[in-house]
Amino acid sequence: MDIKKPQGRDAEALIRNLTPRLLFAGRYLLAFLRWIPLAAVIGALSGAVGSAFHHSVDSATAWRNAAPWLLYGLPFAGLAIVGIYKASGTEGQGTNDVLDEIHIGRGLSLRLLPSIFMSTFLTHLCGGSSGREGAALQMGGVIGYHTAKLFRLDDRDQRTATAAGMAAFFTALFGTPMAATVFALTVVSVGRYYSADLLPCLTASLSAYGCSLLLAVEPTRFSVAAPELNPLTLFRVLLFAAVCALVSVLFCETIHATEHLLQKRLPNPWVRALAGGAVLIALTLLSGTRDYNGAGMDVITAAVERGAARPEAFLLKILFTALTLGASFKGGEVVPSFFVGATFGAVFGPLCGIPATFAAAVGLVSVFCGATNTPLASVFLAVELFGDGGLLYYAVACVTSYALSGYSGLYNSQTILYSKMKARYINARTNAHRIGEDGELDRDA
Repeated sequence: MDIKKPQGRDAEALIRNLTPRLLFAGRYLLAFLRWIPLAAVIGALSGAVGSAFHHSVDSATAWRNAAPWLLYGLPFAGLAIVGIYKASGTEGQGTNDVLDEIHIGRGLSLRLLPSIFMSTFLTHLCGGSSGREGAALQMGGVIGYHTAKLFRLDDRDQRTATAAGMAAFFTALFGTPMAATVFALTVVSVGRYYSADLLPCLTASLSAYGCSLLLAVEPTRFSVAAPELNPLTLFRVLLFAAVCALVSVLFCETIHATEHLLQKRLPNPWVRALAGGAVLIALTLLSGTRDYNGAGMDVITAAVERGAARPEAFLLKILFTALTLGASFKGGEVVPSFFVGATFGAVFGPLCGIPATFAAAVGLVSVFCGATNTPLASVFLAVELFGDGGLLYYAVACVTSYALSGYSGLYNSQTILYSKMKARYINARTNAHRIGEDGELDRDA
């Protein structure tokens, strides 16, 4: 049977119908082909700088452990950090500015990258209690933003590139590409993410992950045995996660209150850094241990893999971290939140009938989730750090901690779009206002 070819008006109609579809498909293909290499470049740059940063912080920790007298240089390190930020014109800039760039497009100074790199190194070298991811989000955001500007992307794409840089640098430090991708997508506006950002963020994360492996950065992994799934243990995890939510609130509120108090009582940053460093030295000597200086990854490992932790460890880590960050030292809050959650879990999880090592893992992701308001990223983080054996337990813990941690959080520029109590739009900044029980923003509070 002969197949008749479309002729005349039929051919013209076919062309008219196909043309817009082909143009539409072409735009998708061009966007795809544009973002893959660009995000890969952002990831490679973030991976290279992130690997150098990772090794520098590890070296600082090793030097501090080998030369305990470096602790007494903490006040002078604080003075140097204040000087670095003043000289670079980046005083007062931090992670909240990176979130604001993604949210409303304020722009980021390229000078922030060397400032936070050197300042975090000095903080860890002399024993300040901080992490690395605050610096990672800032440096990654700067790399993504300025790469986009170099290629003359528009404002919206610059924000996407900033998020991709955040995800990539986070991945370079921890080796958790899925958690980093989801974190970068959801941390700015809780309850909403732009699907167009998913491809660039994941591509940049995978590129950074590969780069970090080539540069000998070991992914952060823990050996944790999850208990067999049963309703009683699930209920125990839920109860324990509810307490972890309160710990996350204590962690966030202490950090913000200490920062506010120090800035009010000691408005001069030079005096604040000097006094803060001196107080941290005194607290270290009084505590009788150096466990609370630096990031404390060895303490986290001991809690998660052996169930070993001091009962007061989580409270002292909160205090040390709040003083460190409030006194103008640099780093981040996420690894300290790991420390707080893991040590709290190792000690208090068994009181709920949960094995100490598994409770430490649950505590780590629960406190992180409550502090950052990122439940999905926290579940991915748990799987990448501990394996998928306890996936349902981790999911229940993260959802519980998110729901019960209220509207506090580490980042003041983070926006929570919907009430945690009912399906109601509130569009509230974390820590800025109280939320009424009806889910409405209490602006007079």
